[in-house]
Amino acid sequence: MFGLFKKKSELEKLQEEYQKLMGDFHRLSKSDRSAADAAYVKAEEIGKKMDALK
Repeated sequence: MFGLFKKKSELEKLQEEYQKLMGDFHRLSKSDRSAADAAYVKAEEIGKKMDALK
């Protein structure tokens, strides 16, 4: 109940964005390869940021 008002940490925000971009990458890989590659590059940048925070 008290977790309802808890703010997300920077790492949690990055993890959510990483998951979203990887989902976009997977979806786009079947139709638009260049857009899928761009989403993958952004996801990798976020992955590096997450590693730096750990």
